[in-house]
Amino acid sequence: MDDEARQALASMKMPRRPMNYVPAKTGEILKLGHLTCRIMEDGSRTDNRIGSAEITIPAGTTGPPAHWHEMHDETFLVTAGTVRFHAPDGAHIDAKAGDYVTVPTRSPHTFSNPFDEEAKFFNTYTPAFYIDYFRILAELSKGDGVMSKEKNLEVMARFGTVPAKEMMEGIGKGEGKAEGRGD
Repeated sequence: MDDEARQALASMKMPRRPMNYVPAKTGEILKLGHLTCRIMEDGSRTDNRIGSAEITIPAGTTGPPAHWHEMHDETFLVTAGTVRFHAPDGAHIDAKAGDYVTVPTRSPHTFSNPFDEEAKFFNTYTPAFYIDYFRILAELSKGDGVMSKEKNLEVMARFGTVPAKEMMEGIGKGEGKAEGRGD
C-alpha cells in the first residue's frame, strides 16, 4: 500500500453500523412440517449477502426432496446428533457434531436423520434470498405434521432450486454407500 492510500484510510471516519445479536432459542421460528427452522439472519442486515438458520431434524426422519440450487451456495455445520447428507449415485456422508459441509451451486444434495437422536445444523445461504423459501414453505405447511414433498417442490421452483429426480428415485430404493465420515 502506498503512502497516499495509507493517508486516505487514516482519514476515514469509523462507521457505526450495529452488530446483530440473536440469543439462543430466539430468532424467527418456523415449522416446516416435522422440521423446525430458526432464522438467525435473513439478509436484512447484510445487504442480502448472507442468510443463516438453524434446522432441527427429529430422529428417524427425512429432509427435503433431493435438489440442487442454481442461484446460491449453502454451508452446513452440524451442531447436534448426526445428519446424513445424500449425494448422487447413492453416496452419502454421515456428519456428526462439529463436521462442516459446503454445497456449492449445482451440487445435488439432500439430508436426513435416520438415526435415533434429534439432529441440528447451522445453515448459511449466499446470497440470503433463500430464507424466504422457508417462510413461504412454513406458511403453506401450517398444520402439516410432516413436510410435504409436493409443497416443498412447488416452493423450491420459486427459488432456482431444481429437483434431482435420479437421486430421489435412488434414495427411495434405499441406495446408500457411505463416503467421508461414515463411522
